[in-house]
Amino acid sequence: MEKRTRRDTLKLLATGAGATLSAAVATDCSTKGNRAHPAATATTVATASAASGRDVIQSLTPLGAQWPVSDPFVFCAHHDDHYPAGNDALGPATSLAGRNIGQDFEGKDGWRMYHGEVVPGFPRHPHRGFETVTVVRTGMLDHSDSLGATARYGGGDVQWLTAGRGIQHAEMFPLLDKRQANPLELFQIWMNLPAVDKMVDPHFSMFWNDKVPRHRFRDPSGRAIQITTVAGRFPGAEDPPAPPPHSWAARPQSDVAIWTIKLAPGARMTLPAATAGANRALYFFRGDGLQVAGQAIPANHRIVVRADLAFDLVAGDGRNSNASEQTEILLLQGRPINEPVVQYGPFVMNTETEIRQAFADFQATQFGGWPWPAPDPVHARNSGRFALHTDGRLDKPA
Repeated sequence: MEKRTRRDTLKLLATGAGATLSAAVATDCSTKGNRAHPAATATTVATASAASGRDVIQSLTPLGAQWPVSDPFVFCAHHDDHYPAGNDALGPATSLAGRNIGQDFEGKDGWRMYHGEVVPGFPRHPHRGFETVTVVRTGMLDHSDSLGATARYGGGDVQWLTAGRGIQHAEMFPLLDKRQANPLELFQIWMNLPAVDKMVDPHFSMFWNDKVPRHRFRDPSGRAIQITTVAGRFPGAEDPPAPPPHSWAARPQSDVAIWTIKLAPGARMTLPAATAGANRALYFFRGDGLQVAGQAIPANHRIVVRADLAFDLVAGDGRNSNASEQTEILLLQGRPINEPVVQYGPFVMNTETEIRQAFADFQATQFGGWPWPAPDPVHARNSGRFALHTDGRLDKPA
């Protein structure tokens, strides 16, 4: 869905919704309802009694460009681009020949321009009815939006944006280093809003790297483990920053967690049982091997597991004793919202009528317009990390 979400719908928005939308909704809107794969809150170090793979694992799916998700999530993508050195305009200091500029998703030479023409990234585009959680692990992202907020963040920072009734924003990836490569790695996660909150005012939050808890410990054999918690508490660790006030994650009973788990080769830990009825999925995206509840998992797979059972995680497949690469996992979990989901590109609502209204509203109001001189604004090379909020408050990391 990455390409349809970011690409085809933006072209439709640029030309007007009209009759085209009526036909498109019929073919591209999907009423997902409750996509109930269990998923949950988890955690501890002990290797207590844990269930077997046969009891724990519900499904196993290879990871593609867009990762499959379960309610309350509606989208997840892992961007991992190995950009070259930058030029004076903060774009790639190399030829762009052979790329489909404006729609470059092919991964030529290990990186993509996406919708960017000079700087890689996603120029102005609208959202309504859900939230974006952007976790930038490596590299920098320049944000600008229709409400006047702007930011540069990266290197472990997280932006949490409640789109609510509607917002436009741009997400550009400036290549700041002119002398060497500019790697970029990030997760973009879309989480649904319940119907009662789909039309709330937009809200922009920034979690700086030093405020995102990283719980480090060792297993009984001394092997290192690190849990990074964007949302949802890991027992024994510092609480993560509070989600935006209207987020599904702000409801304690929602049991939402967004974690990354990093295991040294051979490291072992137990994820205890979470709340029954929650959804829990593990995304094994990096490493030599992984065992979940004693079952070897192929690299680059999503593992949907039961929420109400404890199980062991072991880095490595049990066959390669010389594995040297760390194992990394993204965990997404939460109780399902259990409402109809009708999605067309950047709009996530409950009915097709609401999708049509979102297009009509955007055509009429542009969700606040666009206060920036270009659709793909970037900040000065030396501006550093910052967030300028809509109320004029300037926020910088410590």
